Amino acid sequence: MGVPAPLTEDEIAVALAGVPGWEREGDTISRTYPIRYHAGVAAIVTIADRSRRVQHHADLDLRMDHLRASITTHDAGYRLTAADFDLARRIDAIVAAHQALPLD
Repeated sequence: MGVPAPLTEDEIAVALAGVPGWEREGDTISRTYPIRYHAGVAAIVTIADRSRRVQHHADLDLRMDHLRASITTHDAGYRLTAADFDLARRIDAIVAAHQALPLD
């Protein structure tokens, strides 16, 4: 499979526009989802399973009323790759399926 190639600044800008709600913080993208605790637990289990299948993972932080996901490609020297944005879209779908609360 090999190490994914880091994206250029222009490629990152385009990819970030394709994942609304995600924010760039250096070489990481992050998003916070308002979600009930037990729904968040279920979402994390599903995220972990899907992440294993695509051989990529997010750093996840669950609190009582929200879940924060942060993604970077560790194998690419903690830089952003296409795999990060693919996983972001997958996480969005998983959290939506686990009853994320509206953002506003």
